Amino acid sequence: MSRILVTGASGCVGQCVSRWLLENSDAELLLWLRDPAKLTAISADHPRVRLLVGDLRETDRFIADLATVTRVIHTATAWGDPERAHQVNVVAVKRMLQLLNPSVVEQIIYFSTASILDRDLRPLPEAMAYGTEYIQTKARCLKDLEQHPLASKIIAVFPTLVFGGRVDGTSPFPTSYLTEGLSEASRWLWLARWLRADASFHFIHAEDIARICGLLATRPHEPNREPGQGALRRIVMGQAKITVDEAVATLCRWRGVGRTPGIPLWPWLIEALIRVLPIEVNAWDRFSIRQRHFIHEPVTAPERFGGTSHAPTLETVLIDSGLPNRGTPRSSRTVLGTT
Repeated sequence: MSRILVTGASGCVGQCVSRWLLENSDAELLLWLRDPAKLTAISADHPRVRLLVGDLRETDRFIADLATVTRVIHTATAWGDPERAHQVNVVAVKRMLQLLNPSVVEQIIYFSTASILDRDLRPLPEAMAYGTEYIQTKARCLKDLEQHPLASKIIAVFPTLVFGGRVDGTSPFPTSYLTEGLSEASRWLWLARWLRADASFHFIHAEDIARICGLLATRPHEPNREPGQGALRRIVMGQAKITVDEAVATLCRWRGVGRTPGIPLWPWLIEALIRVLPIEVNAWDRFSIRQRHFIHEPVTAPERFGGTSHAPTLETVLIDSGLPNRGTPRSSRTVLGTT
């Protein structure tokens, strides 16, 4: 029987991954989390679940457990405080890998962020130059892992924009920051409906992240065959790219807000809006504004590994989020493609 360690197990992605594994495998799960009270989507009393309660910086408390795991899904991360981000996102990761038994562990799925990669899945130099403490520590850790002795067993996954949970908090899963922001974004549609932006991005639902990770973690690990990569495999997780204009149009339809003839967001207009609106912009934000297109090739949805996406379109994301639909009523079954 596989013994899978899931770090950050109380988070939105961590709980989706854990429940998928309980429902679709016979693996024993070691769930590493700081607060068991936040584990809401699965039962801590499940016979195949054991909790490791502690901070990721307390790695040495679990030396015996780490030596026995066959698979690792490392979702835990930190941001906000630079020192804590470095300790959790870099130092603790190295120590955790050091405590794994190389003859026992078969696969490590390491979570990073797609923001540190360019279109062709290569490390983005600007991530270290302009990135926040979160971006910089993820870029630094990826560089270290590329040269790690266990690199051939590591799959680095890079989620794009992550949705999950519900805006009203009624889902058993925690609400992702992006889903939480849908209500606030809706309040700015009066302005966004007038603007047009030459920009695009990918998104993915936490349920689809779980499906990808689950399919990888329950199959034999294989050497990396991705072209242009080294021993460590890089997988960007996301649905097909969508433009900012398409996203705004979808949200306007959902909320019953009429679109208007668009005004292009010229650079001088962006600067003016930054000055007028209550917006704080750092160096990474300015780079992102210049970059505009955060897209990647290839981008991976569950279908790549024989699965089916839970939320393949932005409309299915909105249905799942529980954001009230004030537009023209449409059958959720039609939108989800299940008629």
